[in-house]
Amino acid sequence: MIYDHALDKRLLRRSFERAATSYDGCAVLQREVCERMLSRLTYIKHNPALILDAGSGTGFGTRQLQAYYPQANLIPLDIALPMHIQARAHRSESGALPEWLRWLPFSKHSRNFSVCGDIEQIPFRDACVDMIWSNLAIQWCNDLKETFSQAYRILNAGGLLMFSTFGPDTLKELRQAFKAADRYNHVNRFVDMHDIGDLLVHCGFSLPVMDMEYVTLTYEDVKSIMHDLKAIGAHNVTHGRPRGLMGKGIWQRVAAHYETLRQRGKLPATYEIIYGHAWKPDSRQPALKAATRQKLGLA
Repeated sequence: MIYDHALDKRLLRRSFERAATSYDGCAVLQREVCERMLSRLTYIKHNPALILDAGSGTGFGTRQLQAYYPQANLIPLDIALPMHIQARAHRSESGALPEWLRWLPFSKHSRNFSVCGDIEQIPFRDACVDMIWSNLAIQWCNDLKETFSQAYRILNAGGLLMFSTFGPDTLKELRQAFKAADRYNHVNRFVDMHDIGDLLVHCGFSLPVMDMEYVTLTYEDVKSIMHDLKAIGAHNVTHGRPRGLMGKGIWQRVAAHYETLRQRGKLPATYEIIYGHAWKPDSRQPALKAATRQKLGLA
């Protein structure tokens, strides 16, 4: 059975492929969350030799991580090939190395090579990376348990998983406006922070740390909100989405309902940002036992 909220991965990939050239111009929130994640690394003692940027997009996070960990090797992974092409263009513009030298296969200078793949089915061998970084990407997974299991599988003992994602209150205004207009799904469903923490423990991770915050962007009108979502590839790709173009009458009802939420002359678009990190246990850092999980409310 295919559930209404399940994501169509083929449509998801195509959406991000089409958005590759417009992504950077509208990914203000993604860059801001990335910067906030980077600031949290100050409080984490870790020295990874190999980092996987899972859901790397056009490479902003990859470049920031390379600057933060200059001795580490970075592997960007994204489901959309054009995103990798855009990231490659950014690296070429940096002028750090000649294009021909930077992209020679297996060259000692090719510190970054890209992998086109799905983070629910990471094409890496077991225990091969020291850190997995994922900024606003895991919300595009149908099976978060499998996603964390894949991360656990490829991490070395003592490895770090660090991520951000969207929580259930994300785009709540848009969701309400569409709910008043028709019966279809128009906004993707997002997982609660506590459920994510439970899944981390269930998959074997230790010392999970979860927290969240709200970020509200403001717009002049509903069309501007939809334009930005389209420009970053954040289309509704659930199986319960409406088929075909939205009728004029439905769009007018959506816009009219959204107008009732206008504050100080602007329309709000709320994002619930969830941050998390956890470790793959080593001999000095055992996984949480059942009694400990229950005490922490994670059982």
